[in-house]
Amino acid sequence: MINANEILQKTLKLRKRSEELAEQIASPSVIADNKKWRMLAKEHSNLQEIVSASEKLERSIKDKEQCEKDKSLEKDHEMKQLFEEECVKLENEIQELCEEIKILLLPKDENDDGNIIMEIRAAAGGEESALFATELLRMYTYYAEKHHWKIEMSDVNETELGGIKEATFIIKGKGAYSRLKYEAGVHRVQRVPETESQGRIHTSTATVAVLPEIEEVDFEILDSDLRVDTYRASGAGGQHINKTDSAIRLTHNPTGIVVTCQDERSQIKNREKAMRILQSKLYELYQSQKEKEFKDNRRSQVGSGDRSERVRTYNYPQGRVTDHRVNVSSFDLEGVLNGDIDIFIDALILKDRTEKLEESE
Repeated sequence: MINANEILQKTLKLRKRSEELAEQIASPSVIADNKKWRMLAKEHSNLQEIVSASEKLERSIKDKEQCEKDKSLEKDHEMKQLFEEECVKLENEIQELCEEIKILLLPKDENDDGNIIMEIRAAAGGEESALFATELLRMYTYYAEKHHWKIEMSDVNETELGGIKEATFIIKGKGAYSRLKYEAGVHRVQRVPETESQGRIHTSTATVAVLPEIEEVDFEILDSDLRVDTYRASGAGGQHINKTDSAIRLTHNPTGIVVTCQDERSQIKNREKAMRILQSKLYELYQSQKEKEFKDNRRSQVGSGDRSERVRTYNYPQGRVTDHRVNVSSFDLEGVLNGDIDIFIDALILKDRTEKLEESE
């Protein structure tokens, strides 16, 4: 049984910090500094859930103490029994709140509430892989719509048969990264391609990369480190295609990272979007280097984004989708491809939290 008073003590400092932040963000000097105000307001907002749970826990502990006291003083047998039942109920509430707080006390990914940059690339399987990449793009589009998130396409490289060699897009919405970060990795499809005359099942793969969209970075991208190329956009897009050099290609010379954007009609807008994607790619690179340098063995492997890891299989003949990280299957293949992937994401979040709880104990 969890010691509720120990859990409560761990939250009191955070409650005090929340009160301090409330005073600071109401200060005229802080309000005048927009960057500082946003930083403190975000920290204050992030603490509200645990503050609320802590206050509920404190009330429940006091109520149970009073209930135990009343029970010990009560002489009537029936009333004593009622107090006993109430004490049990309060103890259950306390244990549930303690479990909730233990999860809230886990280190939070600072990018969880933010937007994401997603990249889908055809891998093994040629044209069949490119067609599967198209279906993955549709799946994530439907998933974003279900959560009322906004999608901004950045760059799409299509094949002649309607497949996708690669696609880069931004999903904007609170909590997008917290859920879709688990989609990173190798997605495998098993089915009979339309071009297969013998009816044989083929296996193809596509890779998914998920990056947090970084609003502010603690490193500078120097103009001298960038090569900027403009070219005429290709593909669907209207009459401006092939008439204006609106597409942008950014090459970061020190790392060799290349970002292209041709979705917007304006060269300026394409450059702004490409810079956001480049920032996120550099952030991911620097973070991975930092983790390697410090040998952060505690980092959860779930949703790490390692593209060599096969994360999910979409089996068409059996109508089954299986996530190999949590051994969870859905036999509603059509529903999954229409964006019903929470069955996998919820299981991955639970696994991630369970592992972190075990590490923290």
